Amino acid sequence: MKTVLITGASSGYGRESTLHFHAQGWNVIATMRTPRAGVLPESDRIRLIRLDVTEPASVTAAFEAAGPIDVLVNNAGIPSISVFEGTPMARVREVFETNTFGVMATTQAVLPGFRERGSGVVVNVTSSVVLGHMPLSAVYKASKMAVEGFTASLALELAPFGVQAKTVEPGACLTTNFAANATNGASLDELVPAPYAPWAKEAMGSFTGQDLFTEESDVAETVWRAVHDTTGQLRFPAGPDAVRLAQAK
Repeated sequence: MKTVLITGASSGYGRESTLHFHAQGWNVIATMRTPRAGVLPESDRIRLIRLDVTEPASVTAAFEAAGPIDVLVNNAGIPSISVFEGTPMARVREVFETNTFGVMATTQAVLPGFRERGSGVVVNVTSSVVLGHMPLSAVYKASKMAVEGFTASLALELAPFGVQAKTVEPGACLTTNFAANATNGASLDELVPAPYAPWAKEAMGSFTGQDLFTEESDVAETVWRAVHDTTGQLRFPAGPDAVRLAQAK
């Protein structure tokens, strides 16, 4: 029986991916910053482990507790919606610490075991912002584009050892807490400098008015497909809007 470790498994894509892999008979190590009962069903094939990807000691402890795994799904991430001029550099660093450096830290933790065994898959969940020109996402997109570049090069390094690295690029999903978390509960007017306000309002209206959106299940199913793909495909858009963006490139 194979084992997958999923970061950011308390909600959204991570939780849905946990349920999907569990339903397929896998062992799932569901990691989250604050493990709590009731988030996931009780099962002898689901283990909850605390993991804050921004804390080196937490990463070390989590992977020691997890033991050998077959797949790492780097899903943990934090959003950011604003214009760059109005984004404090402290927030920029916070986004990169989780979305980019956190992915690198957990990946580095599993590579020795994967390489020595001659198998293993790393799936890094990015975003469809990497596929098109998205407003109000300069910092978030930069953090995810960095992971795309990291994964593309990493895949070449790992191929001689039978280890794979891939990205899954979710579209816009209205059933996650992305928008609320991106603004920390603040309104867009509070986050955007006044000169940008009319443009930002129009940009947000275009985004929320699009005709295609992604479901959490789209992402879970695409992560599953990426793990099992043997064609050498590197990037996997997830959700109809992401697929449309990918096809338009």
